[in-house]
Amino acid sequence: MGKASPITPDASSKPPWNNWYHVTVHAYGSWLRGDPRGWRSLHHREHVDGDYKHPPPDGKYDILHELSKALMKRDAVRIAAELRQFIADAIAQRLQRDGIEVLIISLDARHLHVLARFPDHNPRHWIGLAKKHASHLVRQHGLRTEEGGLWAKRSRAQPIADRQHQLQAFRYILAHLDRGARVWRFDRNQPAPEQC
Repeated sequence: MGKASPITPDASSKPPWNNWYHVTVHAYGSWLRGDPRGWRSLHHREHVDGDYKHPPPDGKYDILHELSKALMKRDAVRIAAELRQFIADAIAQRLQRDGIEVLIISLDARHLHVLARFPDHNPRHWIGLAKKHASHLVRQHGLRTEEGGLWAKRSRAQPIADRQHQLQAFRYILAHLDRGARVWRFDRNQPAPEQC
């Protein structure tokens, strides 16, 4: 199979600074259409009142949310606290093995954040391989037996604009420690050799 198509900025946007991206990945079922916390349709094709910072009015999308839950093939994934460091390390190990420079990764029960340099401007491809690798290692080590994978489809890659933006993204990702996330940092962690 070929690589997923790279992110290509439109004419009005700048390319990422030194090829850096802040990538966000969600666990399966963590954001659904109609979610009372706020939601967006793919590529914002539908107008939706509210967002995660300013949720929609109570009950506005309850029917849509219930329909979304009913259409799920399995229960939503919540990544257990004892698995988070193992998975963050596995993601870092795979990205580094693929020649991707990684600064920081955080993983909580629902979200993965990665700040990394993707010289080919195709973070979705490399993150996809890392997601697959981490899911495989979790099963291989017998740490998760539930049916299905860990991750939702796709990921969101935000190009980093400049050094200040990179530092801001690093601090934002690091702050997830306060929410129960586990963190891998380029200056503190190296993936364990037995995971390779």
